[in-house]
Amino acid sequence: APKIPDGEKVDFDDIQRKRMEKDLLELQTLIEAHFVRRKKEEEDLVDLIARIEKRRAERSEQQRIRAEKEKERLNRVAEEKIRKEEDDLRKKVEEDFKKRKVLSNMSQHYGGYLQKTENRRGGKKQTEREKKKKILADRRKPLNTEHLSDDKLKERAQELADWLLQLEGEKFDLSDKLKRQKYEISLLQIRVHEQMGKFSAKGARGKGKVSGRWK
Repeated sequence: APKIPDGEKVDFDDIQRKRMEKDLLELQTLIEAHFVRRKKEEEDLVDLIARIEKRRAERSEQQRIRAEKEKERLNRVAEEKIRKEEDDLRKKVEEDFKKRKVLSNMSQHYGGYLQKTENRRGGKKQTEREKKKKILADRRKPLNTEHLSDDKLKERAQELADWLLQLEGEKFDLSDKLKRQKYEISLLQIRVHEQMGKFSAKGARGKGKVSGRWK
């Protein structure tokens, strides 16, 4: 504690006042430092919120761009699939039309030939070829695709595909039947040759005996 000079009067009020002024100054300094620190924290918080919002907006934009790219990719895949199906359908219809045109031309030429043959025969009974020709002509279906819409054209193409599948099945059955018939004919020919061979051998032996008697 400071020494008080002898003979001097001590002013305690002044000492107390100075102490209070000092304490007040220190308190004001602490308060100002607190508000400065609080303002800095608020500024940092605002900056953090702004960075978070910016990052969120960037992420949302990236997701939107990725979603649009994925949508465009799926649309391209779907369009390519539809285009390929349409090309395949168009090619199938064109090939079927060409086949039908060829069959139609063949039927016309064949029909003219049959007509000439029938005229020469003078009204004979229909042959098997003529019957087949008539069956093919009855089963031949006109296309008439010019007035059809895309959906109707697809339905018609499906009908033609089913019809061709049915014809393939019938062709397979007829081919198998023809093979069996050829096999049976071959067996019959072999048996006929065998029987004719036996008959020829017997005839030769009988002829030898007769000639021996005349001798």
